[in-house]
Amino acid sequence: MRFLNQNTIPMKKLYSIIALSTAVIAFSQKPLDKVEPAFWWKGMKNPELQILVYGKDIANNEIELSDGVQVKNIQKVENPNYIFVTVNTNEINVPKFKINIKNSKKNIGSYTYELKERMPNSANRESFTSKDVMYLIMPDRFANGDERNDSSPNLTEKANRNLPNGRHGGDLRGIINNLDYIQNLGATSVWLTPVNEDNEKVYSYHGYAQTDLYKIDGRYGTNEEYKELSQKLNKRNMMLVMDYVTNHWGISHWMIKDLPTKDWIHLFNDGENGFKRSNYKTTTQFDTNASEVDKKVALDGWFDTTMPDINQKNPLVLRYLTQNAIWWIEYAELGGFRVDTYPYNDKEAMAKWAKAITDEYPKFNIVGETWLNTAAYISAWQKGSKTGEAANYNSNLPSVMDFMLYGDMPKALKEKEGWDTGMNRIYNSLASDFLYPDINNVMVFFENHDTERWNEIFNDDPKAYKLGLTLISTVRGIPQIYYGSEVGMRGDKNKGGDADIRRDFPGGWKSDKQNAFQTSAQTPEQKEFYDFTQKLLNWRKGKEVIHSGKTKNFVPQNNVFVYFRYNEKESVMVVLNNNEKEETLDLKHFEESLNGFSKGKDVISDKEVSLQNSLTIPAKTSMIIELK
Repeated sequence: MRFLNQNTIPMKKLYSIIALSTAVIAFSQKPLDKVEPAFWWKGMKNPELQILVYGKDIANNEIELSDGVQVKNIQKVENPNYIFVTVNTNEINVPKFKINIKNSKKNIGSYTYELKERMPNSANRESFTSKDVMYLIMPDRFANGDERNDSSPNLTEKANRNLPNGRHGGDLRGIINNLDYIQNLGATSVWLTPVNEDNEKVYSYHGYAQTDLYKIDGRYGTNEEYKELSQKLNKRNMMLVMDYVTNHWGISHWMIKDLPTKDWIHLFNDGENGFKRSNYKTTTQFDTNASEVDKKVALDGWFDTTMPDINQKNPLVLRYLTQNAIWWIEYAELGGFRVDTYPYNDKEAMAKWAKAITDEYPKFNIVGETWLNTAAYISAWQKGSKTGEAANYNSNLPSVMDFMLYGDMPKALKEKEGWDTGMNRIYNSLASDFLYPDINNVMVFFENHDTERWNEIFNDDPKAYKLGLTLISTVRGIPQIYYGSEVGMRGDKNKGGDADIRRDFPGGWKSDKQNAFQTSAQTPEQKEFYDFTQKLLNWRKGKEVIHSGKTKNFVPQNNVFVYFRYNEKESVMVVLNNNEKEETLDLKHFEESLNGFSKGKDVISDKEVSLQNSLTIPAKTSMIIELK
């Protein structure tokens, strides 16, 4: 997630909002208002469970558990509306027990707590890997499958498709209804931008200012529908990836309105009413010469006035975030996390968070949004990194996002070749692979929901799209594509802001004049984008040589980049001609990788190719040649 400056509240109003909201909550509270997590499971690797119990002055009462269940620890905090109860689930021999709130031995509130049975082999659930292609969806803008939930009486912002930055009505049912489309396209995992409740007054559609971490936003559907989506993906050998936000919550989050402790969020004595905006310089995390003041503002400063910065150093906060993440994995049968704004968090706390999750689910993949510009900075965030080790740090984070390659790609395709321009940018980016401890577990992409649309940059040129998609689909790592680009969708972030790069998918609403989900209804222009995407991604599915093979790069010549992906069984030659004219390659230059091969088949054109002397490739064209 990048800057969301439109989500602003004047500073003079900021803390009056918190104070007013707190008063409203206190007025409406009961002796027992909330229990989180609402239930748990038996047989977890870590048997210790911390239960948040919330109610009016609950700390002034006694907590008693039924059925002989023993309390390991009761922690009270400065806000008497909270108690944190810790139990050992291995010592609980009943499927349900009651949490009783007592005052002078009188029971004034009760909650039945359930310990569910885990699904068989739950701990070894599969997660996304380099075998997958991730399809990124902003749910509010994809498809409206249930018009009844477009607005909700319990949620502030109502649907209005005429407002570019308003809620448009896309929902989970709309995604479920179009799973055939996603699967046929060739995607194998689906990443949704956050769908937990975001009850801010405006701009709530993006979901990054969450107000309830245990509840799906009612305008998207229900917790049950979210689980249904995941299960239906799993039945197709696909998976659901949750966009998880640890760095900040929405200012309307019920816990922000009634803070358990003053240090639950970061407040500044020298800021306006305690607020200070982040300077966004997360390079300070590994800069051994960084000033403490700059580092503190980067990490503890708020993303915006509606996004209080969460203090992961607080053990209660860290346990809350860890248990919430595990709860969603277990409940919704998730296939992975993408974690927003990863370098903005306290890195030592996040190392514990990631380790706790992967200890519980050893195969579970977590990719962090590491929006930095060089491989040295990005690789430091991957588990086992030597660059991280140089700073005495191990993140325990399995995967990172290759923002260096992302930043170089559009420049490379627009430039003529120079020492470090044109296709040499791509080569130089890939030459940094040695910095990553697990290069195949790096996410590669040329756009997402925060960036300029690729098809906008290149004016809907299918040749540029094909070059870009060929690259991210055949280099090392996990390719991620953004909804709609496969039918030529574009959007100008510079002129239209975030809303323009998050346009509604054509056909996702009953009133749409054209339905691009139906290939038969696609325009010729849309079909050219779609057919290429479908062909390439479905070819990639069965290609172990692409998923985990080795790479041989050849320094670009005449703005043509050639690389080989190979293993003991197979070899694939990828050619990217970025010139405005056709180029003829002297194949002797590639003899060390072509040795023993005299021909091949181009996956894109389905034509046989001779590899004996030279190879001619048309202007602005890619070839993927399976060697024979």
